[in-house]
Amino acid sequence: MNVRRRLIPGTAIAAATALGLGALSACSSADAAGGNTDKYDVVASFYPMAFLAERIGGDHVHVTSLTEPGQEPHDLEISARQTGRLQESDAVLYLKGLQPAVDKAVDQSGPKTRIDAAALTTLEEHGNEVGGHAAAHDDHEGEESGGKDPHVWLDPVRYAQIAEGVGTAFEKGDPKHAADYRKNTAALVKQLDDLDKQFKDGLAHTRTKVFITTHAAFGYLAERYGLTEEAINGLDPESEPSIARIKDLDRMAKADGVTTVFYETLVSDRTAKTVAHDAGLRTDVLDPIEGITKKSRGADYLAVQEANLKALRQALGAR
Repeated sequence: MNVRRRLIPGTAIAAATALGLGALSACSSADAAGGNTDKYDVVASFYPMAFLAERIGGDHVHVTSLTEPGQEPHDLEISARQTGRLQESDAVLYLKGLQPAVDKAVDQSGPKTRIDAAALTTLEEHGNEVGGHAAAHDDHEGEESGGKDPHVWLDPVRYAQIAEGVGTAFEKGDPKHAADYRKNTAALVKQLDDLDKQFKDGLAHTRTKVFITTHAAFGYLAERYGLTEEAINGLDPESEPSIARIKDLDRMAKADGVTTVFYETLVSDRTAKTVAHDAGLRTDVLDPIEGITKKSRGADYLAVQEANLKALRQALGAR
């Protein structure tokens, strides 16, 4: 699925990169030296894949991310140097369907080992409304019909499935350190299981089960915990919502006791603020964790997910 996003300014990307954010201590940027090291060289397509590679690989891997901190991953363009790095790598870890340029480069470069995260779990078709009472609302005028939703990492259970698959692939690709990869994978899966329990317990008793986002990145999370995600722009956040969709959201917000319109850190909050103002709602951040920057509410995936849970609990009136 070719999901397009608004490009963030190059100056913002440069500023975020210059910060030297240390969420992945051994993870180098896309233009740092990579390949031909004395470690297991892994090229990761963007942050959620790099996080898995670092946590599972530990000291035995050298991870290079194709997507810089603060760079919008959907709009990534692959340079000739990066394509060469893919050829030199021991493994590439990516999510097929999220970044078309990466998919094409992987096919062209033929790395030693391809690890497609999308093949390690299941993908579903999602549109503007996902989870909860969505099945009863399948006739909204002007809604996006949907497509395969790639945002599987936002569901801790699916992300744990992917982690187990990555661990197995690392064991096969670098059998000398297989025992450590198994140990690291088990530890990460345990943390993701604990995160799943936090979400399950934290969202079990809420005043409402409905939340509004600027685009449908949280469909898997909504389905997992019995919520309904109503997205302004569906899977494509660059599309403009229709007047009918805005009116529908206003009616739904009043009927379901919605308090908040969520936006994300790597794209403009203009649409969220417009919808919120018209409906008399507030705005807050729900982070799809496509990258860690100075605006992120945490230093890594786990911390940002805990911040997401806190924001959801407040918006949904958790008891």
